[in-house]
This record gives sequence, structure tokens and C-alpha cells, in this order.
Amino acid sequence: MFRSAASVDRLITLLGKLPGIGRKSAGRLAFHILKIPLEEALALADAIRDAKEKVGECQICFNISESSPCYICSDPKRDRSLICVVEEALDVPSVDKVDSFRGLFHVLGGRLSPLDGIGPDDLSIKALLERMQGDEQIKEVIIATNPSVEGEATAMYLSKLIKPLNVTVTRIARGIPVGADLEYADVVTLSQALEGRREF
Repeated sequence: MFRSAASVDRLITLLGKLPGIGRKSAGRLAFHILKIPLEEALALADAIRDAKEKVGECQICFNISESSPCYICSDPKRDRSLICVVEEALDVPSVDKVDSFRGLFHVLGGRLSPLDGIGPDDLSIKALLERMQGDEQIKEVIIATNPSVEGEATAMYLSKLIKPLNVTVTRIARGIPVGADLEYADVVTLSQALEGRREF
């Protein structure tokens, strides 16, 4: 079996732990990093370190941010009557690039999945309910969880909790294919899904 320098093997192993990166892809990335100028490689290392040290969660919406409140929660031009609930922070940019949506967000930090041991207490559901009870401006909550079995179960659970608060609960329409993630959806598909949302 081929073995390279120990430091390269370590780099390949660590890169291989990234989602969607197998051993071959990790090897290609590692050898690419070896080819680029030292300054570029160190800039990459610095960017990773900065992101890990500076990025945290917004205490209002749980989106990733270097400050709290985040740039979305602190934007006075946002429609404060509308909250879009998503599973992960990586879903926020996908929805936010749709011009027809100018509301706020709430990031759950996952989806209900009893088989994986993920229950309501593992998500930011309690914080969402507290946020809604403390803000009379909120008139509609769009549930934009992924259209998977777990995403649908999460949406149904949220709907049952939110409806008694006299807030309209809608679900994004089926413009997103079942089994797909929001981060891979194009703007047109997301726009149609938001415009075609329905009340639970």
C-alpha cells in the first residue's frame, strides 16, 4: 500500500472526515493544497481558525453569526410579522436569496428523529415558542423543514404547538422534491414553494 509523508496522511485523513469527501477526494484536495503557494494554504488555515473562533449562534434566531443579534435579526427593513423556520443554518441563505421573502428566520438545529435520539429538547423549539409569546408582531410562521419523513414529522409537531398561539402556520409548498435538501434548491423552485405555501 502506498504511503506518503505522515503529515500528508494526516491531512488526507482529516479532509476525509468532511461530509461528501471520500479518501480519493481527500487525497486530491491534500495534493492540491501542497501545490498552492504557502500564503494561500496559510490563508485557508487562518480562515478555518477564524470561523471556528469567531462564529457562534444568534441568541434570537440561532443562525450562525459573528454577532448577536445577527445581521438578519437586526435589519430594520425585515418583515417582523413573518418567521421562516428551517432545520439548519445552511438553509437560511437558500431561502434568503428568494426576493419575495423578507421576513425573519428561526433555525431549529436539526429535525425530530426518535431513531437517532433527537427529540424536541434537542432542538430550539422552546426558544421559538418563547420568542413568539414575547412578540405580538408575529402573524405567520412558515415551516420550511426539508420534505423528508423527519422533516414532515417536525413540521406537524411545530404546527400543533404554534396554532394555539393564534398565529397563522403555513408549510412551504411541494416545489421542493421529496428527499432533497433546501441548500441544493434553485431560486425558482424555492420561490414557487414559498408562494404556494399552505396553512396547516
